[in-house]
Amino acid sequence: MGPGTPSVTPSAADDRDAGIVVCPVRGCGAPLAWGERTVRCPAGHSFDRARSGHVNLLLVQDRRSRHPGDSRAVVLARRRLVEAGAADAVADRVVELLREAGVAAGARVLDAGCGEGFLLRRLHATLGIEPWGVDISTPAVELAARSLPAGRWIVANADRRLPFAGGRFAVVCAVAARRHLAEYARLLAPDGRLVLGVPAPDDLAELREAVQGRADRRDRTAGLLAALAPHFRLARRVTARSRRRLDHAALADLLAVTYRAGRAGVQQRLARLEALDVTFAIDLLVAVPAGAGRTP
Repeated sequence: MGPGTPSVTPSAADDRDAGIVVCPVRGCGAPLAWGERTVRCPAGHSFDRARSGHVNLLLVQDRRSRHPGDSRAVVLARRRLVEAGAADAVADRVVELLREAGVAAGARVLDAGCGEGFLLRRLHATLGIEPWGVDISTPAVELAARSLPAGRWIVANADRRLPFAGGRFAVVCAVAARRHLAEYARLLAPDGRLVLGVPAPDDLAELREAVQGRADRRDRTAGLLAALAPHFRLARRVTARSRRRLDHAALADLLAVTYRAGRAGVQQRLARLEALDVTFAIDLLVAVPAGAGRTP
């Protein structure tokens, strides 16, 4: 389904990107040509490629701080959790959903808010998709690029207009990121699929209760479904759920990646936790463009 080309390493065939990535400079938007060390548009705007292969296309006006997004410490904490299996249930479910939707090897898949790249690594290994990742965190994108050189990795702000031509992706995933639905609709092919993730009411409930004294179980999906309506039609809804025993170090990592570690009293409560059984639960929504005529 959808457009896509065989997945290859960037050095093997940079022309596979022709016309997909566009210049982020305001008023330009011309296609970027990928060279070994730079990417450049016909107007002469040039961006360096890092040693890892990723490109930083985040302009000054699109960032809120000098170092936006996850810090290196948070990125490494997230990687340790991934390596411990905390994200396995979500990745497995997304693989199942894309198989159901008929996503074939070589399909071009964008992960908006890709972090350190765990989801694209799994999709590339199991489905053979062509991986494209974008995140505002330079440390996250650098680690992702080093982990999967076959992907295209870009630092950009997914809350703004992304530096891609429209209609070029078979799948857009936003499982662990903020959701810019109008932009995702622009990027998807007419028969494409959008995969969204939102924490289920019981996600991390045990940890929230242990360190905050309460675990409000709110349904966050209803608002997202309403927001989808102008651009997408819901095709599938499932929950990825697992329960894992985490030791003290893993609990500290989990707090770090959920941005609760610095709150008053949290560190004192964390210090008393040697281990805890924690539920990981993400509601996954598969949506198709509003004008699409078929469902998975």
